[in-house]
Amino acid sequence: MFELRCTVRDCQHVLARSESGLTCESRHHFDRAKQGYWNLAQPQDRKSKQPGDCDDAVMARHRWLARGHAAGLVQTLAPWMSATAASTTPRTLDLGCGEGFFGPAFFSGEESGYCGIDLSKTAIKLAARRWPEATWVLANADRELPAIDASVDRVLSLFGRRPVAEIKRVLGAEGICVVAVPGEEDLIELREQVQQSGHRRRRWELVVEEMESVDLRCVQQGTWKHRVTLAPDAILDALAMTYRGVRHSQQERLKAIESMDVTLAADLMLFRHR
Repeated sequence: MFELRCTVRDCQHVLARSESGLTCESRHHFDRAKQGYWNLAQPQDRKSKQPGDCDDAVMARHRWLARGHAAGLVQTLAPWMSATAASTTPRTLDLGCGEGFFGPAFFSGEESGYCGIDLSKTAIKLAARRWPEATWVLANADRELPAIDASVDRVLSLFGRRPVAEIKRVLGAEGICVVAVPGEEDLIELREQVQQSGHRRRRWELVVEEMESVDLRCVQQGTWKHRVTLAPDAILDALAMTYRGVRHSQQERLKAIESMDVTLAADLMLFRHR
């Protein structure tokens, strides 16, 4: 199991496994949910009635990935995932892991060194069901990451969270951080027709600037792009998982669409310590 650190404020002790759950030397205790994940969320993370992505967004993403739309992205990123000098099973921290698609897609056979973190209970339940041998944690990755200093070989932020100071803290000297963000052409056709907004936003340069502020250097940058034809149900899922659903004013525009050719695009970055 991936070694975890206590998330109680100002504690930071290592969590040890026992018959009844996880306990640190300060006697903070965490139970394992019956679905197989560890709930390390703190009271301040539960201020919302439903922390993390809403259920509609989680399930839309689940269906989207099940259709195979990320297969090319996995193939493109796969060589980067082995770019670590770890001699034993690498330790991987997947931030904003969602419903757990990317973990087994990249790291099958490395379940003892993998940990996925998400704040959506619905997402983390799906993830634990998909790959029960791995470690899944319900926690807020925007606060403190439940990992020991300089103990992680890979940090992943694939369309998820980027707490740059915490990434810097947990990443080992030879470790890597892989980041993916939507490209400026991602779903551009859908945004133009349904949302009547074709704004092209270059995110990756801001990400590099963010990471360099904590001395993590971008050693490789690339793009992934794919054209796909979407049926009406896939169009609804694309909107739900990325733009929080369809507004009432957009419903009429959607009714006229039987299918649509759209661009999927992502900017990809590989970081290391300076």
